[in-house]
Amino acid sequence: MPPAIPEKVTVTANPTPTVGVLALQGDVREHVRVLEDSGARTLTVRRPDELERADGLVIPGGESTTMWRLARSFDMLEPLRKRVEAGMPVYGSCAGMIMLADTILDGVDGQETVGGLAMTVRRNAFGRQVDSFEADVRIDGFADPFHAVFIRAPWVESVGEAVDVLGRVETGPAAGRIVAVRQGQLLATSFHPELTGDARVHRFFVDMVKGLS
Repeated sequence: MPPAIPEKVTVTANPTPTVGVLALQGDVREHVRVLEDSGARTLTVRRPDELERADGLVIPGGESTTMWRLARSFDMLEPLRKRVEAGMPVYGSCAGMIMLADTILDGVDGQETVGGLAMTVRRNAFGRQVDSFEADVRIDGFADPFHAVFIRAPWVESVGEAVDVLGRVETGPAAGRIVAVRQGQLLATSFHPELTGDARVHRFFVDMVKGLS
């Protein structure tokens, strides 16, 4: 007797997802505000049980080495890796991009990441705090350029075949450098969209969590 044909599974979008913001260090409140304005419930995440309540997660900008050490101290590294491996949508900005990278350059001795994005990221690639700058970046899917804020930002040195490059710096000495990427349910930018008043990156990510993008 032939095996039964399984019923088709219908995936429905979540109209109001809960998006966590990793609140170990960095610009947490700014992300919370923009996410709520973009149609999500929010949750600050410091412990594994809080992570389990989130449909998606933002890893904010901050200081990547401090964030990594605190994640290890709070026993969050392995829970974060497991949720990423299980397909939870995650967006990382600046230090969050570093945390999502499989490989980092110019990190401190022993620095670990959550990983999941098949890319190599250079930490503090654009220079120190005094070298912070703003620039227009064209992002795939956005009709108009995004005015991006870079603060001690990384850039992406190289990506794997599964990674889509969404944006590059267009002018100046860093022209051509990759600053926005997506791989499946993982999104990352070198810049800080939460500081710009432009919610398009957050709305895009909330749509990813909803299952609409």
